Amino acid sequence: MPISENARAVLERRYLIRDEHGEPVETVDELFHRVADAVAAADARFYPKADVASTAKLFYELMTSLDFLPNSPTLMNAGRPLGQLSACFVLPVEDSMEHIFDAIKNAALIHKSGGGTGFSFSRLRAKGSTVNSTGGVASGPISFMKVFNAATEAVKQGGTRRGANMGILRVDHPDIMDFITCKNDTKEITNFNISVGLTEAFMAAVESGGSYDLVDPASKKITGQLNARAVFEAIVNSAWQTGEPGIIFLDRLNRDNPCPGQGEIESTNPCGEQPLLPYEACNLGSINLVNHLRQTAEGYTLDRGKLEKTIRAAVHFLDNVIEVNQYPLPEIDRVTKLTRKIGLGVMGFADMLLYMGIPYNSDAGVSMAKTVMELVQTIGHQESQRLAEIRGAFPLFAESVYRDGTPLRNATVTTIAPTGTLSIIAGVSSGVEPVFAYAYIRNVMDNTHLIETNQILKDKLAERGLFSDALMREIVEKGTLAHVPGVPEDIRRIFVCAHDVSPIWHVKMQAAFQEYTDNAVSKTVNFPNSATREEVAEVYRLAYELGCKGTTIYRDGSRDEQVLNIGKVNDGKPAESGSAPLPDHVEKLLESNCDSTACLLRNGSIMPRPRPDVTMGYTEKVKIGCGNLYITVNYDEQGICEVFTNTGRAGGCPSQSEATARLMSVALRAGVDSDELIRQLKGIRCPSTIRQQGMAVTSCPDAIAKAIEKVMKASKNQEIPPCPPPMEPIRPQGAPSPSMTPAEAKQAKFCPECGSRLEHEGGCVTCRNCGYSKCG
Repeated sequence: MPISENARAVLERRYLIRDEHGEPVETVDELFHRVADAVAAADARFYPKADVASTAKLFYELMTSLDFLPNSPTLMNAGRPLGQLSACFVLPVEDSMEHIFDAIKNAALIHKSGGGTGFSFSRLRAKGSTVNSTGGVASGPISFMKVFNAATEAVKQGGTRRGANMGILRVDHPDIMDFITCKNDTKEITNFNISVGLTEAFMAAVESGGSYDLVDPASKKITGQLNARAVFEAIVNSAWQTGEPGIIFLDRLNRDNPCPGQGEIESTNPCGEQPLLPYEACNLGSINLVNHLRQTAEGYTLDRGKLEKTIRAAVHFLDNVIEVNQYPLPEIDRVTKLTRKIGLGVMGFADMLLYMGIPYNSDAGVSMAKTVMELVQTIGHQESQRLAEIRGAFPLFAESVYRDGTPLRNATVTTIAPTGTLSIIAGVSSGVEPVFAYAYIRNVMDNTHLIETNQILKDKLAERGLFSDALMREIVEKGTLAHVPGVPEDIRRIFVCAHDVSPIWHVKMQAAFQEYTDNAVSKTVNFPNSATREEVAEVYRLAYELGCKGTTIYRDGSRDEQVLNIGKVNDGKPAESGSAPLPDHVEKLLESNCDSTACLLRNGSIMPRPRPDVTMGYTEKVKIGCGNLYITVNYDEQGICEVFTNTGRAGGCPSQSEATARLMSVALRAGVDSDELIRQLKGIRCPSTIRQQGMAVTSCPDAIAKAIEKVMKASKNQEIPPCPPPMEPIRPQGAPSPSMTPAEAKQAKFCPECGSRLEHEGGCVTCRNCGYSKCG
């Protein structure tokens, strides 16, 4: 396969079958044979004499050539006992305790199988409403969102993909103001993306400056009114602060609902591109547009013939997935097969424009988006019609909006999804987003840092005799080519990155793809940190005016944790956090070299020093009464700084031992005397105690204390090597460094798994270094 080492590592890390010891038991090539064979088997259900082997060969070549890739659950689970192949689900949340917890249970089953879920909480009664069955008071939608969030947190620990949710609340729900701000604390409801469901009536009221009605979801009675413009400004303000909520135009989703007789569409999948009825699932896949270019004497052009063949094969593939899929709930199986929705999209669009010499932020770029997506839409529907001739139309066709036309196999055919991990495998830009960065730092296993350069840019600079490591370093440091003197103007004009593209062009591009897409378009409008609230409001208005079905924004650095929450920053202006100014003695301490002190102070409270970039340590296996406990004690040049624990398969109390280790780590980095910490934990007894050679322990806390004590003694006796100083990496624009002020450091954004820079694209967050994705 024509894949990079990074892509191969992502496949091996996240997709291959593993044995009980966590070791891969299949190769990358075998993975694609497994998927192709499993999906092709559906042909035999429709054609008695089907040549399944030929179809499997077609699907295998379709994927291994990287012309097309299906959504991640298909790659992970096809041909395996679990067999759950869909990425997108929507579950209803009815207004009763029984239905709410049924939805939580069903979501857990979906997350366990590798899918993401969308919910509308608009049917739940408002906070403070009377509960007739008990005479009590309802706690409202946000309180139950927290319960869903906690359940997702518990389930995702054991899965191959992280559980991801979408939470939507109608703008006319009485609790809408609480919903708008429910994620302003970025540590709350962390497993949800949230969007406000806007209506045409609300947007008209925003335009006129009038009020609109709040409606009780149970009685349908008007409970009050709010000024629409004030609510709109609240949405804008929260999005400016944290990137959430996004917005969804509910009336537009239902305008394009192919089966309105089945009910209203209330929600979408986690990234917003797939509107679904309750209990519907959808299978997504993306065509790699870079592979559908043809080089001519005049330059690169779209190979329409090859693209048409790929579209037809991809529609065939996705319709087969519906048949072989093992859905997590019988109701999902039934409802999904009534409409047979698929979502074929594209990836590598920005890279395609680079090859063609077309700026993303141009009329020519928007025109190319329409050209490409019109072809995908037209040929995709033609292939769905061809399949309907052989396999039959989707069961609800006769009562659908298509009933007077040519029968279709699938109620929807096209969707533009984010392709974070898939685009890493294919080695192209994500979805329909502009390139996030043309050069960035990649961390490798021996803690060295390599400059990764966009291959198209590298080739172009080499062709002009301009490529050099020094130039790449400068691009990394500045984060963009826009202000690098060594790059010619014509290259800078074409090789624009996400932050070079004005928000207006982001929306124009989204609208261009939406014009030829059945479902919706997952797109993030990226803003620089300096963007104003009015600029965010302008994007939301433009998305409405240009016909988008929703949109998400992200202001650079807005969602990241602040290292210090100070009241004043270097420019003398009050911090946006709204925190009170710190006392003078605390300000003076912060102005000192706080990175090298034992602790930091924030609002007068002791805070642990940041985790060091480089640590060394020891791991010891200790037998406890309920199994094995593995304790890792790490240290840096300032001493012991963190403790990790892991329990063996035999059981134990993993949450309690992990909590103890976390608290010890925080205390150690906050400067608490380690002898006192050991004294507090040592000797704690547990009913499950076991005697052993080498280290007799009475409990998990006792074992942790003794492991720390052992490393401390070895350090004092100089029996352990000193921790090497951290390497000084080339830092991308915005990355934290020892010389950064707290205000600058708060804008840092890095992968929680490998430390590389994160990309906010397509309504999701992705690391191109290790394949981490917030949305699975």
